[in-house]
Amino acid sequence: MSKPLSAPTVCLSVPTATVGFPRIGRNRELKKALEAYWQGQLEIDRLQQTAEMIAQENWNTQRAAGIDYIGVGDMSLYDPMLDWSLRLGIVPERFAALSGWERYFAMARGYEGIPALEMTKWFDTNYHYLVPEVGDRWQEPDFSDFVATVQQAQQLLGDSARPIVIGPVTFLRLSRLSIPLEQAAAQLGDRYQALLETLQSLGVKGVQFHEPALVLSDAVNFQSLYERLYQQLSAVGLPLHLVTYFDDLGAAYPWAVRLPVASLSLDFTRGTNLALLQQHGFPPDKTLGVGIVDARNVWALQPQSVLTTLEAILQVTSQIQLQPSASLQFVPYDVRRETKLAAPLRRVLSFAEQKLEEVRLLADYLKGQAGAVDALQQRANQWTAFSAFSPANSTVQSQLKALTAKDFERSLPYEERRKQQIQLPLLPTTTIGSFPQTAEVRQLRVKLKRGEISQAAYEAAIDAEIAKCIRLQEEANLDVLVHGEFERTDMVEFFAQQLSGFALTEHGWVQSYGSRCVRPPIIYGDIFRPQPMTLREFKVAQSLTGKPVKGMLTGPVTMLNWSFPRCDLPRQEQAFQIALALRQEVADLEAAGAKIIQIDEPALREGLPLKTERWSDYLSWAVDAFRLAAGGAQPQTQIHTHMCYSEFGDIIEHIERLDADVLSIENSRSNNETLFEITDAGYRHQVGNGVYDVHSPAVPTVEQVVRQLKTALEHLPAAQIWVNPDCGLKTRRWEEVIPALKNMVAASLQLRTELQNSVSRE
Repeated sequence: MSKPLSAPTVCLSVPTATVGFPRIGRNRELKKALEAYWQGQLEIDRLQQTAEMIAQENWNTQRAAGIDYIGVGDMSLYDPMLDWSLRLGIVPERFAALSGWERYFAMARGYEGIPALEMTKWFDTNYHYLVPEVGDRWQEPDFSDFVATVQQAQQLLGDSARPIVIGPVTFLRLSRLSIPLEQAAAQLGDRYQALLETLQSLGVKGVQFHEPALVLSDAVNFQSLYERLYQQLSAVGLPLHLVTYFDDLGAAYPWAVRLPVASLSLDFTRGTNLALLQQHGFPPDKTLGVGIVDARNVWALQPQSVLTTLEAILQVTSQIQLQPSASLQFVPYDVRRETKLAAPLRRVLSFAEQKLEEVRLLADYLKGQAGAVDALQQRANQWTAFSAFSPANSTVQSQLKALTAKDFERSLPYEERRKQQIQLPLLPTTTIGSFPQTAEVRQLRVKLKRGEISQAAYEAAIDAEIAKCIRLQEEANLDVLVHGEFERTDMVEFFAQQLSGFALTEHGWVQSYGSRCVRPPIIYGDIFRPQPMTLREFKVAQSLTGKPVKGMLTGPVTMLNWSFPRCDLPRQEQAFQIALALRQEVADLEAAGAKIIQIDEPALREGLPLKTERWSDYLSWAVDAFRLAAGGAQPQTQIHTHMCYSEFGDIIEHIERLDADVLSIENSRSNNETLFEITDAGYRHQVGNGVYDVHSPAVPTVEQVVRQLKTALEHLPAAQIWVNPDCGLKTRRWEEVIPALKNMVAASLQLRTELQNSVSRE
């Protein structure tokens, strides 16, 4: 039994609130409707009806949980930043000839050669947002869709509805600006003011302004901008509720709490907001939104810790409301559906609906309501039972303690081992790893899971897909092949299924971007590899071709960052445990004949702390985790890694310290900025230049790829360049993939010939 909990010393009635909810639907209805619309199988009005249905179900769920103030208006058909770009009249010139939904989805996905908006990570999450492009041409704002949503919410929720608006400073800071910040802010302020005046006319009682950019280290440099804009917006007279999350306010705290808003929400699950609150106090004329229930992880609250934090907060101010630490979009809907998880584990998990219950329970506890103490005590007891269910693994712990500096290093420096590695033509071509996951491939896994086909029959069918993939790559004349990853549901989930210490859910979907949903695994115990994970498929693929086939692994930091990690163990130790398992897999692939092994780390940059002063510690162990996974490879084994939709300029020295032989990057959608960041820093290793956008259905022409490669050749020696798409091809269709790859190879061959002729003339 855990330590007995006591009733609150002073009873207090506090309101509850939410700041966002999952928007994909309990059964991924939005994903299915979106993809049906894109395939011409669903009309736009039916797609909109699906989104409205999900939004209303979400509102009803939050109301039924007893939440007092419910955030509304965060529903989106693709991405809220895209929505607000259009509402504010911020439409890049290349989309000006389009209109309506054609324009909307062109900005999201591209259209007939028109590149989409850049996509990158939303702060330090695995959600991708579309980057607005703010120039000197603005269209008329149009808030009609948002206003209609708010009116629907008012009909259902009354005064409990609080519209969610992405704050103006965060919007600007996450945008690509081609005009001065002050000029953009002036126009933006007037448009936000007009929106508030409209909402006020509807009888809205308050609006949430989400400003997560306030937690960034350099927020202090924008103090005057925050003060000026919020002074303008508060003058409308509608109560503003300023919401921050993901970290603490840091040096911005003293002035941020004085902004002219009715309430300020802080995240008390990350960072040092409690210490800042205790040091600086809190204004008596404001309500403190206490983000006390962790919205970024699936673990249930631990009562003793949470109640201790609440008690400390109440010693500073009693004018509070209780809420999740951020939008609940980062966790799945309902843990009660996960009936196949072991009971001791399931009882200490909390998804979105359970987190609503936790917020309500804490409010009931503070109110002194009968049964609240007992309910919290039961949760504490469940944590005690879980500790016995998941003990430490002595073998893993011994391996970690035995590590030395040599375990984190390749046996030869890059320049020396490169001479021993596979020799390929100039501008060698390859792909990132995955190929289309057709309905037939997905159905194979369903049939295996249901017991409708045997393991042998499943493997035979997968082998047939691998053979087809190898044949098509050879026909496209690629230099380095992959097996296609048809056996993999997801690049993290696949490995988590085979590693001890991970748990998998059946319905634990969260949105990554657009219609893309993932089921993050849950790390609940020490991690180790019971047996090889990728060997069988690699051997099958390599037996079918004389060309090299890459061994394909997901790196330890990405495995960690795209899972729900343990809350009782440092992330560094969890990453090292995964790295040790991958190190064993690298050795097995080498023994099976793999000359090239790719260890993908797309989430390395994503995991950076939002405070720059904490970067050094994170990058030290994150890079070491990759080096531990790859460090045992023989010099002749070429180690690749892939990173996408991240900015590398400010961490390039750490990227180089990974010591990967080849780094493949997303580059086409970022307009070569990623390439420039790498080359400007003097990166010495080989670079796989992402030459076309795999998230667009458009097939690149040979001329487009040639232009992309010529830009690379202006900044890098030809011997340093690889040619590949900017990410995996899993979400594309074969009829898009094959011509795109053939055009990519044709462009490489054209430039290869030009380079060789140039050398001959010299």
